[in-house]
Amino acid sequence: MVSPVRARLAARCAAAAVGLVADRLAGEPPARLHPVAWLGRGLRRAEERWWRDTRLAGARHAGLGVACGLAGGWALRRATGQGAATALAVGVAVAGRALAEEAARVGGALEQGDLPAARALVPALVGRDPTALDHKELARAVVESVAENTVDAVVAPALWGAVAGAPGALAYRAVNTLDAMVGHRSPRYERFGWASARLDDVAGWVPARVCGGLVALARPASAPEVWRAVRRDAGGHPSPNAGVAEAAFAAALGLRLGGINRYGERVELRPPLGTGRPAEGEDIGRAVDLSRDVTLMLAGLLLGLGVALG
Repeated sequence: MVSPVRARLAARCAAAAVGLVADRLAGEPPARLHPVAWLGRGLRRAEERWWRDTRLAGARHAGLGVACGLAGGWALRRATGQGAATALAVGVAVAGRALAEEAARVGGALEQGDLPAARALVPALVGRDPTALDHKELARAVVESVAENTVDAVVAPALWGAVAGAPGALAYRAVNTLDAMVGHRSPRYERFGWASARLDDVAGWVPARVCGGLVALARPASAPEVWRAVRRDAGGHPSPNAGVAEAAFAAALGLRLGGINRYGERVELRPPLGTGRPAEGEDIGRAVDLSRDVTLMLAGLLLGLGVALG
């Protein structure tokens, strides 16, 4: 006889797999109907009222975001049941198809040699200043974004959904939204965004390493180099999670990522990730394909785990 705890975990794993596939098929809801967009607007209003140049004020803001995600997940579970709620929450929290579509738009502009169009499109994916980026730097920015967001927008929400159901998936998405809003380094958010940034680091730590493993499984011929690149290079990245994903993608694609990134007046020198060649425009499509394969492999593994546990 299957224990209730095991049965619930099995149901959540299978439902998380359904949510991943649903995102690949249907993509994001319209912005006016998207719960994450509503959350972002609410958190922006809260920031306007609560902002103080202190970590305590930022922790209060972060706590509100997590509470909203948890409450939304619990309400959804109460209304629809655990399995349906988890599938719906993961489908909303995951954004793999949107990531692929945005990356493909930049890749298409680069293939046509339209640098102004590519520069205009790339802020949808990265926060760095695109005005002086050339073809290779634009390609690098997009490949790095696809790698990082395969963790943030695909692997992490699905795993949190599998572990903690709809509340887990939506709370994670709230944490990641908070980090995107206030977790970056700037005079305004150095203290206020500290709690959000640290929460995101903790919430994404295991998913980032799972993503690295999935990259190796998706590209088995490159698996030894993926392992070496993650061990050798990831620790030099300022993010404990993005470094793992970017190093894994770099090795799997035979690229060298990292370099100088400009964020307004702030300049960061990122260490090399991987030992291959610099990224080109056609590598964006290869990165998107790798992200898709990681997504489908994760969906298959979660579904298989659900069946095995059930």
